[in-house]
Amino acid sequence: MESIIPTWQVSFLCGVLTWVVLSSMFNVTQKIRSSVQPWVSRRVITGAPTILQIQKYQHGFWDALFSGISCVVSVPFYTGFLPLLFWSGHGKLARQMTLLMAFCDYSGNCIKDMVSAPRPKSPPIRILTATKDEKENALEYGFPSSHTLNTICLSGYLLHYIFSYNENIDAYYQVATFMFVCLFVGLIGFGRIYLGMHSVIDIIGGLVLGLIILAFWLCVHEYIDNFVTIGQNVTSFWIALSFLLLFAYPTPEHPTPSFEYHTAFTGVALGIVTGVQQTYNQFHHENVSRLFTPELTIPAFGGRIGIGIPTILLVKFCSKALAKWILPITASALGIPVRSSGYVVGLTGSSVVKKSNEVKPSGGYLQKMFFRREDSFDVDTGIRLVQYAGLAWSVVDLVPSLFYQLNL
Repeated sequence: MESIIPTWQVSFLCGVLTWVVLSSMFNVTQKIRSSVQPWVSRRVITGAPTILQIQKYQHGFWDALFSGISCVVSVPFYTGFLPLLFWSGHGKLARQMTLLMAFCDYSGNCIKDMVSAPRPKSPPIRILTATKDEKENALEYGFPSSHTLNTICLSGYLLHYIFSYNENIDAYYQVATFMFVCLFVGLIGFGRIYLGMHSVIDIIGGLVLGLIILAFWLCVHEYIDNFVTIGQNVTSFWIALSFLLLFAYPTPEHPTPSFEYHTAFTGVALGIVTGVQQTYNQFHHENVSRLFTPELTIPAFGGRIGIGIPTILLVKFCSKALAKWILPITASALGIPVRSSGYVVGLTGSSVVKKSNEVKPSGGYLQKMFFRREDSFDVDTGIRLVQYAGLAWSVVDLVPSLFYQLNL
């Protein structure tokens, strides 16, 4: 008789938990940081003349160009683009890119906060932040470059998807497309240096890590997709994994927005997996209507966007409001001390702000739970996770149900 919970899932989760506890007990983050951070920091400093040399050619056109393409490969852009990809009928591509994005975001931000290497110093280097998103990115550590990492992985996977599902593409087109992707990746990396957001070592780190993650993903993506769509105990496993990933995240030298970004996209991955697993046979199988076919015309797709976007924004708002009400009550009932850095007014205050800004030399967030019980936990983390999980669930479950009811 087959077990209700597959053995490999229990083993995997126990392995992650064991690693987190041991790495916290032996302060692995601090040890890695003490050996890697000086090496990276020296190369950030020695790379400053290269950045200044590039910035001698600054011009309004280049400012607009590199700021624009940086926005195109940012996390907010992908967050807005991926729902449209789901609703266009390319479900497999959309869920693979979502999960790959979550994996890239988590891996890159973990290394950033573990190493805690600085960005180029300004002045003398000019740092151009044209958008609010860029201003927040500037608060993160620099190594590796997330923009370079994400561009390598997502454009590389998109290229693989196109070539895999169009076997009759001639060699000239394949070479031309590959060269275009290489050029685009090069522009992203060069642009990040031109804007003063990264040094050369950050770009190289993002490039190398991106190639490693892409190669790994191309080996496992079919197994992951089969598990998400037709696997056993998918939702429970993913909830447990998401919870562990929150506590497995390394504590940075100083607070940065990176943990918030990873929490949001971990929530997105959780919502996508939960929704797809429940509705795969209804809305996400390979025979669904696709854009530019008679079954899904451009006007119909426009109607989907008009219905879908307001709906997911409403779900996001409601999920946040519900989590702000439920999570503090649940924590209080369980005797877990919580604080809020902004979402719950009644849990904020000068003492909380002071505590949240302290630099704590712990090896990971899980250590606080088992070894530092006097600490309070930021309830905003749970609220953010639920908020984005609800938004992503609505993209693949609630909104397609509305499309079905409205014959879209």
